Amino acid sequence: MKDYQKNFLTLALESNALKFGEFTLKSGRKSPYFFNASALIEHGSLDKLGEILAAKVKDSNLEFDMIFGPAYKGIFLGSILATKLSKERNMPICFNRKEVKDHGEGGSLIGALPKGNVLIIDDVISSGLAIREALDYLRKYDVNVAGALVTLDRQEQGQNTKLMASSELIDEGLDILSIISLDDLLDANEMIDESVLESIRNYRDKFRGEDV
Repeated sequence: MKDYQKNFLTLALESNALKFGEFTLKSGRKSPYFFNASALIEHGSLDKLGEILAAKVKDSNLEFDMIFGPAYKGIFLGSILATKLSKERNMPICFNRKEVKDHGEGGSLIGALPKGNVLIIDDVISSGLAIREALDYLRKYDVNVAGALVTLDRQEQGQNTKLMASSELIDEGLDILSIISLDDLLDANEMIDESVLESIRNYRDKFRGEDV
């Protein structure tokens, strides 16, 4: 793993954002691990998180004009990344409301009007549903989606094929960037107990999607 990946995994463990046990996912699957990005902001190391996100963007060489952070986890992740990147250049950001506001400024969008090359940012990709919802939301605007950045790619099977959700989206032409993946997690044998890693390996063997 690269330094920013090791730093992220350390932060995820320190903040208890990455938990081990038995968790029921939205898909109904029983998972031996769970990632709760909200714990990162509860922990408070926001500058460190911003540095990690910015390091991934720099490493990817992806070019974009603004950030879209879908509600809810994408809101704070996008804001932290934009704050870090704006030290070198202006970085507009917008995010959507879950419910349309019918008073005040109204509408379902907060922040800059989506335009140009847009980077989507979210916490985790599992089935790919959240990223697809973000793509659907952005279709009403004159934008090019440059890619999507997630903190963790669970590398699980997507919605439409036997491919991983991230691989499905890549196959459809969207760049998917992840700070760490399930494979990276399984390489962290100096940081995570072997018995935990074994249960994650068993889960991976059952639910992992195929690569492109």
